Amino acid sequence: MTDIYDTLIIGAGPGGLSTAVYAGRAGLKTLLLEKGHAGGRINDTAEIHNYPGVPAESGEGLMQRFKQHVENFPSVEFLRATVSDIRRSGDLFEVVTWRRGSVLSHSLVLASGTRPRGSGIPAEHEFAGRGVAYCATCDGEFYRDKAIHVLGAGDQAIEEADWLTRYARKVTVIVIHEEGHLDCNRLAAEKAMRNPRIEFIWNSTLHDIQGGERVERLELQNVLTGELATIPTDGIFMFIGMVPQADFIPDWIKRDSHGYLITNVRCETSCPGVYAVGDLRNTPLRQVVTAAADGAIAATGVEHYLQEKADIATLLSADSGAMTVLFWDPYSSAQQAQLPAIEQALQAQSQVRRIDVTRHDLLFRQLELSATPALARYQNGTLLECKTIPLNTQA
Repeated sequence: MTDIYDTLIIGAGPGGLSTAVYAGRAGLKTLLLEKGHAGGRINDTAEIHNYPGVPAESGEGLMQRFKQHVENFPSVEFLRATVSDIRRSGDLFEVVTWRRGSVLSHSLVLASGTRPRGSGIPAEHEFAGRGVAYCATCDGEFYRDKAIHVLGAGDQAIEEADWLTRYARKVTVIVIHEEGHLDCNRLAAEKAMRNPRIEFIWNSTLHDIQGGERVERLELQNVLTGELATIPTDGIFMFIGMVPQADFIPDWIKRDSHGYLITNVRCETSCPGVYAVGDLRNTPLRQVVTAAADGAIAATGVEHYLQEKADIATLLSADSGAMTVLFWDPYSSAQQAQLPAIEQALQAQSQVRRIDVTRHDLLFRQLELSATPALARYQNGTLLECKTIPLNTQA
């Protein structure tokens, strides 16, 4: 591909689709990459009751509405592809895909979401699809009239356990905590406790999965005594948390200790021009509504970034001559008082352009400056020096 996009979105879940809506409304030349089906993991949710304006809808149904909205904008293109790498190419970003070549873009929005956390038990992978499952909506019907187990105590585990009772004759939840303590929201916990088809095994964790062609037994370990016990089962659903799908994301984009991408209030990562939305970023709540909000914020940030990038290119063109960029904070009374004298002294040597870092901080961050006032001297677009200016003295 030879086209250069304004922005490239990786992942078509609720965060990626929301970003695409806002990018499309702004007329940005946008490419939306998705390795699977639009909607992401929320497609596996049978019922959603907490998206404002939509009292009840399936995850797949809600995501179809998102996708149809995106399709109204001719500047947005879809491409089915799996991303293998992200590289910097000058002031552009190169996204490398499996079998679909590379794509260049001025900005990126990472929306690849999460995947289920594994237990670390080797047999989990051996029995995947043969009694080990991760999606109640997808696989619940295969366990009609069976006795199954759920591992986990959070919102997903308890809500999915309740859903599975539509099919299974008994659902036993394996909980690492003491009796009565669940990590889920109060309403889900109360509903599960009242469900006659749900039972709990407390103070326990999964130690091994055993069977022949399919899962037949679970070996549990009591976390208080260390005692092992083997129990029969027709299958186990694993809901012990999620981990970010970030294997393709390079190390120059900072992450927290759990691997989630660190962002600022604009959903921008540590790399200017790269944004993260939805479950992939470090956020206290991961819901469709928060992912959609992230998309709106990120797309607005992208639009601002592209304008700043264009303004900087014009300001520091190859024929711009001697130019001094003066970074300042208009909310500082000291800078308000002293900047005119500093600017006057600088004008004797070159053109001077003030930049308010509270509104336009791209160049300031690219130069890795940390305090204002500061200056950067250029000759025909080539940086000569940059430094912080001590107040009460002239540069």
